[in-house]
Amino acid sequence: MSELVNEPGSPLFLASLMDVETIIGYNFKNKDLLREALTHHSYKDDVCQSYERLEYLGDSVLNFMITKEHYFLYPKMKSGDLTLLRAANVDTEALARVAFKHGLHKFLRHHDPLLDRRVQELSEGVEEYPLHSHGLIHSPKILADIVESIIGAVYVDTSLSMDETWKVAKKLLQPLTTLENLNLNPVTKLNQACQKMGIKLEYKNLWVEKGDIEIYIGNELIGKGNYKQKKTTARNKAAADAYENLAKQWGLKDDHMDFGQLLT
Repeated sequence: MSELVNEPGSPLFLASLMDVETIIGYNFKNKDLLREALTHHSYKDDVCQSYERLEYLGDSVLNFMITKEHYFLYPKMKSGDLTLLRAANVDTEALARVAFKHGLHKFLRHHDPLLDRRVQELSEGVEEYPLHSHGLIHSPKILADIVESIIGAVYVDTSLSMDETWKVAKKLLQPLTTLENLNLNPVTKLNQACQKMGIKLEYKNLWVEKGDIEIYIGNELIGKGNYKQKKTTARNKAAADAYENLAKQWGLKDDHMDFGQLLT
């Protein structure tokens, strides 16, 4: 956004707020709440504080709404599996994808020189993994924060109405991850497969030196991942590589979770 658009009193700024309202399908009674939800801490505004408090609120509200939705939708699902399903819908990658899909980052008031590069990296990741990558791409938290801060702002503007806030959140989050397309994080999937086969894994941490994580069975290298910006992403990439190699060697069935087991 340009400085002109960023100016709270400018016609372009007011128009940008209307654009966001159109995207989310909700018109704010208190426009200042939306302005706050779109203000990063790097942007200096003596009148408007950053979105951090609204993001904190929106994070909790969104987690509760998703929890409530799944609790009644899947009455026989165990709590641990409900947690996996919730995470797939509200983790950093899922919410960053939501912000990117709807172009919400374009309305953020900020002075973060790295944002454009982060958005471009996410764009390339989404192209490679159209659905959730389960940790194989690094998703910028700042994009996820925008979604949570907007949800927090809606919650306050509706006088704390969960029903009205859920209407907005559910629309934004579509398509929601369901049992039919739920998959496991690569590390979890690899560890579960190896436990079933009685295989012991060893992780070699070369991340500080080269950005690498290597996985071994005995002296045999079975997986390697590299990502210098974040260790967790490098570890996920290594696990995905190891699982793929094991699947070829041992004939592992690479599919989604056992839905029948989840529902019993």
